[in-house]
Amino acid sequence: MRRLLAGLLLSAAALAASAQFVPTPDYRRDTLLIGPNPVLAAGDAAWSHRDQGRVGTRASAQRISEAITGYERAAEAPGEAEPRWKLARALFFKAKFTGLDRDRQLALYEKARRVGDEAIAIVRRRVSGERLSADASPAKVAEALSREKDAAPAYFWTAVAWGEWALVAGRVAAARTGAATKVRDDAATVIALDPDFEEGGGYRILGRLHDRAPRIPYLTGWVSRSEAIRNLRLAVRTAPRNFVNRHFLAEALAEESAAEKAEAVQIEKEIVSDAPSPGRLVEDLSIQDEAKRNLAAWRARP
Repeated sequence: MRRLLAGLLLSAAALAASAQFVPTPDYRRDTLLIGPNPVLAAGDAAWSHRDQGRVGTRASAQRISEAITGYERAAEAPGEAEPRWKLARALFFKAKFTGLDRDRQLALYEKARRVGDEAIAIVRRRVSGERLSADASPAKVAEALSREKDAAPAYFWTAVAWGEWALVAGRVAAARTGAATKVRDDAATVIALDPDFEEGGGYRILGRLHDRAPRIPYLTGWVSRSEAIRNLRLAVRTAPRNFVNRHFLAEALAEESAAEKAEAVQIEKEIVSDAPSPGRLVEDLSIQDEAKRNLAAWRARP
């Protein structure tokens, strides 16, 4: 009888212990068990064919809209960063390359900013045992997120969305929202996480920011022409064939000395004569058109 009673007590204790145990969610393990998300995969498939139906440098809205729909559906799942940064990327493409007017571009960039910031918030929440303050330095953020596969793309495409929004929204609106500082810090985080990401993408964004952002006392006093050239040269060094790296460097050099302007002209001529990347066809064709316009404008200067 005593043995039976002891066995019942042990069983009850085990059941109580198991009832109290709540396993910690592991999104990596769960992803491996469930397998690829078919909705996300459908978005990826549409994204990979975003150049289909293009007319010159203008992309068709059909394929990229299919990608956006897939990513929006995948992003309905809470705690998923990947569909959100991919949605920000697709929204940027649609706004930039499908011939939309300013108001529709602005709306897409605003949405891209929002979902990009959501992706960043998600990857920051994943950090176990590490509290990141809102004003943590890019180096500190990168150290904490070094094992997060979604960190670099989340910060990169959010920086792109904020930068493009600022260009369309205008100087006053951008200054009021602190867009330049946001883009600077996100780009610096990308560099700290992976300087090779998107073929020197962090350097490219940071260099372009220093080249194009207005220098406003107490807001963007840190903007520097020398930092623009330095970061854009680092981008080109990282990925010498990337059209955007080279084009942004040329546009920065064109405002400098005669020797640097001559270098800018040579860079743009090489871009025009090079073959665009099949994986970035619309993007590279657009850059070639901009390079042609620059060459014509620079020739017209005294």
